[in-house]
Amino acid sequence: MNYKKLSDFNYELPKKLIAQYPSDKRDESKLLVLHRDNGKIEHLIFKDIVNYFNEGDVLVLNKTKVIPARLLGKKKTGGKIELLLLKFKSDNIADAIAKPLKNLKLGDKILIEDEYCEIINIENGILELNFSCKIQEIIDKYGKIPLPPYIKRKPTDNDSERYQTIFASEKGSVAAPTAGLHFTEKIIENIRNKKVSIAEVLLHISWGTFAPVRCADITEHKMTSEYYEIEKSIANLINSARRKIAVGTTSVRVLETVLINNIITSNNGFTDIFIYPGYKFKNVDVLITNFHLPETTLFMLVCAFAGRDMIFKAYEEAKNKNYRFASYGDAMLIL
Repeated sequence: MNYKKLSDFNYELPKKLIAQYPSDKRDESKLLVLHRDNGKIEHLIFKDIVNYFNEGDVLVLNKTKVIPARLLGKKKTGGKIELLLLKFKSDNIADAIAKPLKNLKLGDKILIEDEYCEIINIENGILELNFSCKIQEIIDKYGKIPLPPYIKRKPTDNDSERYQTIFASEKGSVAAPTAGLHFTEKIIENIRNKKVSIAEVLLHISWGTFAPVRCADITEHKMTSEYYEIEKSIANLINSARRKIAVGTTSVRVLETVLINNIITSNNGFTDIFIYPGYKFKNVDVLITNFHLPETTLFMLVCAFAGRDMIFKAYEEAKNKNYRFASYGDAMLIL
């Protein structure tokens, strides 16, 4: 069937199933295993995932690190403003979204403790800001982890650790590659002991990952461009894989972007690849992912990978068994 309508990717999700906090331990979240060949579903704990790896596999991780890009400020009139930095244009200038946006205008100054920024441009709801000092200094002093909008609480100190993967090393994302949040050093060690290689790629996740799809025909939706890198040694390692096992939709998007003539090459640049049902995967054999919200590009990607009807069936079973959804939720292994 040709699934191209936004409504084709809607399903009922009780708010109570959207995880507001991480599990007590990273590797003890639930794991739903979906077998694409026969539709079989298994229910396990994430640490059991090691049993599904075989010698010669390559596990592909996104090594991006979330930056504390959320700033709390106020106008000179005293009104509170929350900023989320989106794109750094120089040491002092960045694009951002503001909440509330209403009544902000060119020339307005937003105070951030003892520093400030001035609005120098507004376009399509995006502010261009000129900061009174280097942006990195402000982030280091006052920045907070930017939790997704569906987490209806203020960030805590625990989020600084738990909304970051253990292999995060390259600063640049405003959202975490959440499928990677379940991994621990012990799981990585156990995977290596099975003679499975670990390949780290990079994709800096933009706020566009949460941008709603507003087109009734999803083929008209445009993804936000995101920066990626893959090193030569990593490309060679992945090319030699028995199976390519992608951790998260971001790793998938890198792998599907860099393939040239069926060979992965060392590369960097920007990708706006949009994967939805009908897409033919060329470079991913197994996917580890979380449970995604309705009508999101993330949900469309997993529907493309396993088939929409099979994913809908798996999600229904996950809901019935009280799996936790979204960034801090449980995991899914699609074989």
